[in-house]
Amino acid sequence: MSRKLLTTTAALAVMAALPAAAQDCPIKVGVLHSLSGTMAISETTLKDTMEMLVEQQNAAGGVLGCQLEAVVVDPASDWPLFAEKARELLTVHEVDVIFGNWTSVSRKSVLPVIEELNGLLFYPVQYEGEESSKNVFYTGAAPNQQAIPATDYFLEELEVEKFALLGTDYVYPRTTNNILESYLKDKGIPAEDIFVNYTPFGHSDWSKIVADVVALGADGKKVGVISTINGDANVGFYKELAAAGISADDIPVVAFSVGEEELAGLDTSNLVGHLAAWNYFQSADSEANETWVEAWKARMGEDRVTNDPMEAHYIGFNMWVNAATVAGTTDVDAVRTAMYGQEFPNLTGGTAVMLPNHHLAKPVLIGEIQEDGQFDIISQTEEVPGDAWTDFLPESAVLVSDWKELGCGMYNTETSTCVQIKSNY
Repeated sequence: MSRKLLTTTAALAVMAALPAAAQDCPIKVGVLHSLSGTMAISETTLKDTMEMLVEQQNAAGGVLGCQLEAVVVDPASDWPLFAEKARELLTVHEVDVIFGNWTSVSRKSVLPVIEELNGLLFYPVQYEGEESSKNVFYTGAAPNQQAIPATDYFLEELEVEKFALLGTDYVYPRTTNNILESYLKDKGIPAEDIFVNYTPFGHSDWSKIVADVVALGADGKKVGVISTINGDANVGFYKELAAAGISADDIPVVAFSVGEEELAGLDTSNLVGHLAAWNYFQSADSEANETWVEAWKARMGEDRVTNDPMEAHYIGFNMWVNAATVAGTTDVDAVRTAMYGQEFPNLTGGTAVMLPNHHLAKPVLIGEIQEDGQFDIISQTEEVPGDAWTDFLPESAVLVSDWKELGCGMYNTETSTCVQIKSNY
């Protein structure tokens, strides 16, 4: 019996020493970003980011004794095609994890596929919140990590009294502005002092809208623009402001979708002094950021810039690597469990933390646009925990997301029940 026990113990020791006996190599990392179509200008950079992160990890020894392989597909800015490409990644290529999407409509297209096949998606872009899936980690900003702090900056620092909420006509701007309207009214801003307008993607004629914004301040009250305008439409909007003789001192604009990538190569003379709110800017002064920017430019060229969604992928990827290492496997359920409480240094000098609601704790930065297309950081908070459900919409204020303890993304605190379906989910 002693010999049998020793033999069994020795066998267990040998099995424990095997670094990744049950892990198939290579480990496949799905990259789901548009490389063509209207969103390619923003998403191609994120594809490049993921390839660089995979290369760096492979140079450091890979994960669980395996090299990583980036599996890149092109959903071509076609929202239904995102779902098809996600299914292809999971069933044909059998990827272990997916990093991808930009727009909320593309994410919502992918969501049923990811949940059906129990995939794992890391989503790196600021979004409207009001969603919580056990198969998604949201590494971009929730509204309380971007929209609400930017509004507070307007109210408290710039003493804005009237608000123009201008957005592109899709789910992210509409939901974000619904939250902001409610928030502003709670702050005592009358409904008649809030102007809301939506325009289609690529909108170019801004003369009437800018005239309406200017007219909002006819009584002498200070007007500010909160912009969820996306893509090329920003160029025409800022040009029209300048043509109307409106400077950032007259009517400041804070944008949630204008970063370094969008400013690169543009004439910034019409944008200087206006603001953007993100969790990261390339101009952040930290050793980690200096190293990251240097590595990026060495790989991609001196003229290539970094931006906020890149940092979100940087944090999410490294947390996934660490979680898989702790779990000893890339199995989705095991990695999910190991993700809770994961910490990783962000690029602005602090530490990002993964919360049980699948959102990060991140700092909020306000940046002022400079002539060189970079941002002067004029405000930075400590890490703010991301909220899946806003406190400023009645139907959401009672909801809590906690996948670690409650195993629920929509727990109703009034009824103590886990809600399964929501109208916009």
